[in-house]
Amino acid sequence: MSDRYARYDQLTLDRPAEGVLRITFDRPETQNAVSEAMHAQLAEIWRDIGADPEVGAVLVTGAGRAFSAGGDFDLIERIIADPDVRFRVWREARDLVYNIVNCDVPVVSAINGPAVGAGLVVGLLADVSVAGRSARIIDGHTRLGVA
Repeated sequence: MSDRYARYDQLTLDRPAEGVLRITFDRPETQNAVSEAMHAQLAEIWRDIGADPEVGAVLVTGAGRAFSAGGDFDLIERIIADPDVRFRVWREARDLVYNIVNCDVPVVSAINGPAVGAGLVVGLLADVSVAGRSARIIDGHTRLGVA
């Protein structure tokens, strides 16, 4: 993997075929819950992908039985406790939507198991979303009154 992606240590990246970059949510022990650092990286990676001439398509999936369980409890607790974290995460959420929608490279999501929160955003904003039989689309934001 090129140095372009070295800073994305919270995501597992590989190239399963020429021109294809695969992004895997790879925390199966937490159903691929999104940590604070992973949330920031998910917001930014799309810019680097768009600038990478070696990437012709992106595949996003989850390791294990889940696509992504959404924000992990540490992230949620910090959002509740610290207004600065809350506002930063909101900006990242905005950037995630903007950057994936405006990515010049086609994005395909392979949704297995639950897809919640930031994982749901990535899964459904892909250009092509493929949901397996185990896929569960869950938007916890509506229950919390923030969507």
